Amino acid sequence: MLSRSKTWKPGLWARLFLPSPWKLTLDPKLPDLLLTQGEPRRLPCLEIQAVTTVQGLLWHTLEIRSAGRTDRLAGLSAAKVALLQQAVLNAVNGQLAVALAQDIDNLSQVDATLQALTAQQSRYLANADVSQALSRLPGTVARALAHPLLDQRRIPEALRLRFPRSFELITNPNLRHRYNEQFVPLEMQRYRAFFDRLAGHSLTDEQREACIRLEDNNLLVASAGSGKTATMVGKVAYVLEKGLYRPEEILILAYNSDAARELRERLAQQLRLQEGEAGCQVATFHALGRTIIENVTGKPPQLANWAENPGGEAQVISGIIRQLSADNARFADIWQQLLTLYPQADRPVSTFGSLEEYQRYISDRRSGGDRQVSTLSGLTVRSFQERSIVNWLWINRITFDYERQLQVADADGQPRFIHPDFHYPQVGLWHEHYALDKNGKAPPAFVDYLKHANLKREAFKQAGIPCIETTSAMAENGTLLPHLEALLRALGIMPDPRPPEERDAAIRDKDIHRFHHLVSVCIRHIRSGNLTREMLLKRAESLQDKTRARLFAEAVWLITEAWTAKLNQQQHIDFDSMIGDAVTLLETGRWQSPWALILVDEFQDISEPRARLIKALKYQKPYSKVFAVGDDWQSIYRFAGSDITIFTEFEADFGSSWLGRLQQSYRCNQVITDAAAAFVQRNPAQIGKQVRSARPGIARSLRVIPLDIQWGDSTLKDACLALLQRLNAFAASIAGKWQTAEKRQLQVLILSRYNRVNPWKGEPPSFSHLALRSMTFHRAKGLEADYSVLLDVSEGDYGVPSRIEDDELLNLVIPQPETFAYAEERRLFYVALTRASRGVWLLADQKKPSVYLQELREIAGEDLHVESVEGQPVAGCKRCGQGFMVPKTRRDGGSFTACSRYPECKGSS
Repeated sequence: MLSRSKTWKPGLWARLFLPSPWKLTLDPKLPDLLLTQGEPRRLPCLEIQAVTTVQGLLWHTLEIRSAGRTDRLAGLSAAKVALLQQAVLNAVNGQLAVALAQDIDNLSQVDATLQALTAQQSRYLANADVSQALSRLPGTVARALAHPLLDQRRIPEALRLRFPRSFELITNPNLRHRYNEQFVPLEMQRYRAFFDRLAGHSLTDEQREACIRLEDNNLLVASAGSGKTATMVGKVAYVLEKGLYRPEEILILAYNSDAARELRERLAQQLRLQEGEAGCQVATFHALGRTIIENVTGKPPQLANWAENPGGEAQVISGIIRQLSADNARFADIWQQLLTLYPQADRPVSTFGSLEEYQRYISDRRSGGDRQVSTLSGLTVRSFQERSIVNWLWINRITFDYERQLQVADADGQPRFIHPDFHYPQVGLWHEHYALDKNGKAPPAFVDYLKHANLKREAFKQAGIPCIETTSAMAENGTLLPHLEALLRALGIMPDPRPPEERDAAIRDKDIHRFHHLVSVCIRHIRSGNLTREMLLKRAESLQDKTRARLFAEAVWLITEAWTAKLNQQQHIDFDSMIGDAVTLLETGRWQSPWALILVDEFQDISEPRARLIKALKYQKPYSKVFAVGDDWQSIYRFAGSDITIFTEFEADFGSSWLGRLQQSYRCNQVITDAAAAFVQRNPAQIGKQVRSARPGIARSLRVIPLDIQWGDSTLKDACLALLQRLNAFAASIAGKWQTAEKRQLQVLILSRYNRVNPWKGEPPSFSHLALRSMTFHRAKGLEADYSVLLDVSEGDYGVPSRIEDDELLNLVIPQPETFAYAEERRLFYVALTRASRGVWLLADQKKPSVYLQELREIAGEDLHVESVEGQPVAGCKRCGQGFMVPKTRRDGGSFTACSRYPECKGSS
């Protein structure tokens, strides 16, 4: 406990960024905390309801929630915020001890109430339930014991010794835990008939337990096809049946309007509600925000018209960029640099597990051999740094040759040929760009690279051939292109910039779309998190491609300012304002929440603003509870603002919690279930589950078809069509085993990572025994079918995993970036794998199959079958373990089989 007064402040460097510095004084002799943030004010200890920590972009924040207000003390390190949190909790409990001591003789009513709570074992007991029961009693001792922050460890022992035995329910968490562990199976037995017929289904034991558990905070970790919606409906039905809550005290938050509509219909069916009859409140986050604002202001908020138009936001962002480019020369230069010189993050080779991983990262499906990166000039080069150089040379109309052959002498005087990176014929100058760090060392993956570089240097020196040098170290510190320009100018080669329209015409659409997506996400986080330009620039220094990050931080800050100005000028709000303004109204007590039980669907897609809304609702109404349901394995909307760490670190964010699991799946057969679960759990940050399927395993229900895909040809479409014809014939041959009056066709999903990969832009072809739907991996989430066909499971920008979405620039605004490579792409592939119950076909480029296929081989073994479009077995390459043995023709006309990844792999038979 604090023995003397102490004042806390943010760290020195944090004070440079905080718009409003603060200091907090804790004095054990006073019943209040003294907070100075602008003007000094007192925070009565006994009115503080919650003290939580939040990890932000650059530092941690302590949130102190009192009745009608929330104070956020930012600018703290992880260690300091933990110390301050404990200090505030100690101060609160010190005052609670004083209140207890003043009324210690009046304990009989409290004793009787606590004994009555547990005597009949008639209900689940959370801390909030015990506190709520005590809060109804008179006297300071009852109110002190009912305080949500009371910690038995901080109550003086002399005081605890005077407590009746019943007080162990408060002072000993293990006692309440043991009570609830006994209560749950008893309640499952008492409500067995109720759960047997719920909504026409019989719930599993896992679902029943989830319905009964009612801790202050609850997280139910579901599996694909495990019946989470049925569980949420069952939860509501159970608490209403038991009389724990009234319908108007229950709020259900859905991620989108379709999910909200389904929940309303399922609840109305279960509760037998007639149309128009009042039930629980079911709403999306934005609809709830709109309702709160309208209730306070008396009129609905004016939503910007572009926010409701699916393409409106993109059009506004494009318009702002065009206007800024015309009005602000500095912005125009930055934006052009991003699109032309730094379209993707140049991650150092050392950050990859192997040279092959690095090559996959930079690969471009349209390039061949070891030149894998496309440029504005049409050349393909070997690295992102070389692309920056080539694009800069092209933009400035500097004539050059790439890897032109040059004859030099080796150490013995014998002639040999080398291929320097660049040659400037105008002055007969050669230019080598070396992958060397600031210490002159090469990446460990580049075996003998430095030796060969030194041999080149010596050859140039001996021959007297002029050669300038640039290095990766220059690229990393942002001096590469300025250094190159200075060298060329000194030699008389003057830049002659192309006109903007010519540069714009050469920029790839995918690069423009990538940056527009990033801008959209960043605007959300900047506005909702009150981030500043200085914060973004500070964060940029922690990213791997610092030059690119600094440029983007500058650009996105200017775009966000213009976005905010546009809203203010029109007196409109966007969706983020809708949630943010509602949070402010709740935290300042201008609107009172009626909801005591808050259920949240699809919690894996939660964002920080949505999490703040949930916490504002919970903390504003005493003794309310949160029940969140989701599957972190299916968190696939980071690009739209979701933050998976809110899910995986639920207890740290919301407080003491119960964590349950739904591990019984009703969708995929056990073979697909096992393979998909093992695949996604290779990321150790995902919450572990042992998924069991209600469907027995079907041998070889995972099938790979390797194809010789040429860019832009019809191979993929033709192969998919032939496969569907084969599947239709098979379905017809066994129609007697599956066809019913209600089910005349088997459902088939044709899925691709991007729409542009899908061969059917409109409706897919029709078949007698197959009903087809065609869409992206993202759109397929929540759907199910008998079979699915995954198109182009190959390496490359538009392949699997995609090299486009997982951009490190998101880490400028998202507090805790994921460290596992392509973590979200892995989850997205899991979503695609788990749509089908009977079987999945994966069509892949045989030359560049996705690395995920190799993982599935390792996981599924013989249950992953490699075959031709006609269904004939295709052997895998035993030499590399990644390619496939495909037929080849010798020069003499003979045939043999060789690895599809030739020349990278020389396997043959």
